Amino acid sequence: MTTDTPYRAIFCDLLTDSTIDILPLRDVTVDDYIGKAGSLSGTIPVPNAEMAARVRRIEEGRTSVYLQRGTDLWWGGIIWTSTLQSDDQGILTLGIQAATFDSYAGRRMIRPTYKADATLSFPDTDQLAIAQGLWTDMQSALDGGNILVDVGTETSGVSRTVSYQDGDETSYQDALDSLAALGDGFEYHITVYTDPVSGRRLRRLVLGHPRIETGSTPLVLDRPGTILSYSFPRDATRGGTTARARGASINTNQAAESRPLASDVAVAQELIDGAGYPRIDLTSDHNDITDWDTLNALARTELAAATGAVVIPEISVRLDGLVPTAMLGRTARIRITDEWFTEGLDARYRIIGVKVSPAQRGRPDTAELYLEEAA
Repeated sequence: MTTDTPYRAIFCDLLTDSTIDILPLRDVTVDDYIGKAGSLSGTIPVPNAEMAARVRRIEEGRTSVYLQRGTDLWWGGIIWTSTLQSDDQGILTLGIQAATFDSYAGRRMIRPTYKADATLSFPDTDQLAIAQGLWTDMQSALDGGNILVDVGTETSGVSRTVSYQDGDETSYQDALDSLAALGDGFEYHITVYTDPVSGRRLRRLVLGHPRIETGSTPLVLDRPGTILSYSFPRDATRGGTTARARGASINTNQAAESRPLASDVAVAQELIDGAGYPRIDLTSDHNDITDWDTLNALARTELAAATGAVVIPEISVRLDGLVPTAMLGRTARIRITDEWFTEGLDARYRIIGVKVSPAQRGRPDTAELYLEEAA
């Protein structure tokens, strides 16, 4: 990205969102996903002392950055690391690496010492209200914890009972992920956008049960046409036909060997008996879970998500005015006709991840879309 491109890299104070500076950013790549943090990397040129003074105002961990095209925010997150570099000709650059705002939850631990019993509890509470409560607690528990993410009022109709003890040092990210992974769980994403009335930049926690769905009509992508390339990787090493989830140790006898609580083994019997698959075992660890029913639900959910061979299709497309943040959760109708799909592929997928390569040196804006089969 150069200063004459239609993009702007806006650097802001994380806690107030006040603009620090707008700086040139080159060799930019950004990605964003449902349910996990996305990333941004880029390089700021430092050609002189004046620019160096401006760039020095960027402070890792307390500076946010937005990528804006026109009036649309394409990405937003927190700068976590940077690298000052001088080459053999004395040319200075600052490389930055940032992650979307949900990455903040991975840097915060649930420490409810301010509560009477040092426990953060959600008895018989809608699971989306728990997710909202976790984020609200994280932003209100201590001074300096509010990063201005708005929380909505979505509900799912599914109630859970969870609690978090002071001293367990469970991150808010782990708590959210464990809750979302339960059977009949949910998805989350923090989106950034510009308020059409006030013009303010906004950060919002978006929740969806059982999935985040965006838009009422599918996005039609064709090859030949908008689709530049595609891949359909199939990976049996990431899938399985059985699954077991392990939790925390519940041993109260200090003289005996400590062993974790384990779920029943969930089995995809229809694949073994009907499709001729061998037994391939999956296992996962959840050190903060002490409830056996919860572990059983996790094992079933993990097996359903990774039964047999895991397939995560990827396609590369020209953006042609599409806004990346608005694509997450949207249904894409993929139509491909080539030597492999001689009769034509016409399938619907949901977009769960976007990796953007902004236009440079005559190359158009492109995006790699990560897909899963639509419901």
